[in-house]
Amino acid sequence: MANSGILWIDVTFDWCVKLLVDAAGIMGITYEEINVWLFVIIGPSILMASICLNIYYLRREAKSKRRSHASPSSNPFLEAYKRPTPPSL
Repeated sequence: MANSGILWIDVTFDWCVKLLVDAAGIMGITYEEINVWLFVIIGPSILMASICLNIYYLRREAKSKRRSHASPSSNPFLEAYKRPTPPSL
């Protein structure tokens, strides 16, 4: 099937095409239909979901860092470095 001239690419491509043809036969659809589902619908959907989750978590982390920098007294790790208050007279 594949004819790129690079053995490992040809073997991998042929194996993947055979896998898709077999999966399409089991599902009762054609090779072209399973290709569209995988590479036009499912693949881009997973990629977009991953990008959206990354943006969400990056914003949440930045918001958390801003909050911790705004009030250092609420940071439990800095409690040990506070100066003791002098006794009142």
